[in-house]
Amino acid sequence: MPDIITVDDLRDPQLTDLQRQVLDATRHQEVDLDIEAMVDEAVQSSGITGFGGEGLDGEFRERLGVHVAAIDADDLNPLSRMTLRERTVRLLRNRVLFTDLMRRYPEIEDIEIEKPFIVIGMPRSGTTHFVNLIAADSRRRALPYWESREPFPIRGEAAGPNGIDPRYQRTADEYGFVKEFMPFALAVHDRYPEAIEEEIELDLDFSNYIVEWYAHVPQWRDYYLGLDQVKHYGYLKNVLKALTFLRGPQTWVLKAPQHCEQIPALLEVFPDATFAFTHRDPVAVIQSTVTLMAYGDRIRREKVDTDRVADYWVDRVERLLGACVRDRDLVPAERSIDISFHHLNGNEIPFLEQLYQRGGVDLTQETRAAFDQYLSGNPRGKHGRIAYDLERHFDRNPDEIRSRFDFYFDKFDVRPERSGQEAR
Repeated sequence: MPDIITVDDLRDPQLTDLQRQVLDATRHQEVDLDIEAMVDEAVQSSGITGFGGEGLDGEFRERLGVHVAAIDADDLNPLSRMTLRERTVRLLRNRVLFTDLMRRYPEIEDIEIEKPFIVIGMPRSGTTHFVNLIAADSRRRALPYWESREPFPIRGEAAGPNGIDPRYQRTADEYGFVKEFMPFALAVHDRYPEAIEEEIELDLDFSNYIVEWYAHVPQWRDYYLGLDQVKHYGYLKNVLKALTFLRGPQTWVLKAPQHCEQIPALLEVFPDATFAFTHRDPVAVIQSTVTLMAYGDRIRREKVDTDRVADYWVDRVERLLGACVRDRDLVPAERSIDISFHHLNGNEIPFLEQLYQRGGVDLTQETRAAFDQYLSGNPRGKHGRIAYDLERHFDRNPDEIRSRFDFYFDKFDVRPERSGQEAR
């Protein structure tokens, strides 16, 4: 990648040869999103015989139906419909495997998820950097990308002669292809197999916002916002217990932008958690988000509608940050810290010291050394600088967008940033 990364063809994409070949090969493919067919495929691919459908009925079926209907209503091309169908089958298979594991080992429910650290903030506000840094502490469990895709082993599947988990190998193979197929997406958010991922990517309960990043699904957004998230975060906690059962330790670090609008549920489900809130100019968040989403749309659909992308994500970020402002003070000050992006770079250790102190966790010399090693190997700007231009690419004035977020600037220590280049 060059030092300065610019994408100037968002409205009129100039596809690479590989992108054109893949799209041409799938252009006329019919993709049926039939729920019963996907459920049957998930059960059969799990390696479990005699699975009676436990955990796939009732309220779950309703959510699954709304989820699939929202995808079906989008103007996606066959390649993207195929990708989302495969994702749905994979998530259903993961749910089957999780249900079977809990049935065979009921003691999993007794596992405690002890004093997790939960990082809450928008994309590009330092959450990924901070959570990967915390994950360098070997005493703390985190979720690597490969495991977020396939958290539970398929029955009857074992490591190959090289000793590599086949789940890891599948993710590594896919990563190698995506590096060639969508290089800019990885420049923004490099999802290599070992990278620490958001736990909501697990989505076994089909109850969170993550599909909004894969399709234009306002119907799902509105449905999701009406769900009882205490119940669904409780389900997620049981998934974390199962992952701990397979591979400890049981003290986790979690993070996701979605948590901005689910603080009450987090407090109820993880009552002993300590929270780190990251804050940044919303324009910096939005310009990165809409550029990434518009870039992805060259693969997802026949025509890129930059106006629709901008309208949706300006509104979505406003909703998320509005909920964060509304609920931030529900978290006791003695169990939380706030991190302003303009203070983070080069000052990570003092913030970590504060977080560990408020979490009642000893910051050992060994852990400090692990933090130092991570920081030295991952300086800001390591993967280049990305040039954004809201006015040229999206016909949006950054100052006008910023004016919608006065409520956020009034609440937190956030500085307006110059639009344009951003260091990763």
